[in-house]
Amino acid sequence: MTRGSKQARVRTDLPRRFEDLPNVGPAMAADLRLLGLRTPADLAGRDPYALYARLQVVTRSAQDPCVLDTFLAVVDYVGGAPRRPWWAYTAQRKRTLGTRRR
Repeated sequence: MTRGSKQARVRTDLPRRFEDLPNVGPAMAADLRLLGLRTPADLAGRDPYALYARLQVVTRSAQDPCVLDTFLAVVDYVGGAPRRPWWAYTAQRKRTLGTRRR
C-alpha cells in the first residue's frame, strides 16, 4: 500500500483483538488503544512512523525503536503481508529514518 492512497487494503482474516496479531502482546495492544485504535482493522493504511511519533507525544516519553519495528510489522500484516517477526523490519526502519534525517 502506498502512502496517500484513499483506499486502505485490509486482510479478510483479521482477528478481532490486537493481542491476536503477530508481534502484539498486552503492552503493545495497550499502546495501540492509547492511540485511539479499537480493532486491528483500524491499522489499515496507517503510517507506522506517525503512530510511533504520536505514541511518544501521548506517553511523554521516548519509545524503544523496536516499538516502531512492531508498528511496521502489524501495519504491513493488516495490509495483507505475510506474518513476519518485528525484527525483520529493523533494517527498513534504519534505512527510512536515515533518509528522513538528511
